Amino acid sequence: MSVFKKLLLLLAIVGGINWVIYGIWGFNAVGWLLGGSLNWLARTVFIVVGVAALCLVPSLFMGEEPRPEPRTH
Repeated sequence: MSVFKKLLLLLAIVGGINWVIYGIWGFNAVGWLLGGSLNWLARTVFIVVGVAALCLVPSLFMGEEPRPEPRTH
């Protein structure tokens, strides 16, 4: 897995955790950390996390990357 895909996955996980917190307790952690949900910084994070999740959609339909054979000599 490339570093770029790992970064996208990390951002999507952060968004998922925020949704779980919001769904259970009604608390928006990202908005709270960044000064409110309507703050430009929080909105930017929401947009970046959403774009990261959308960029991961094609990987759902791709096969796994072949792994190189281990050397045995």
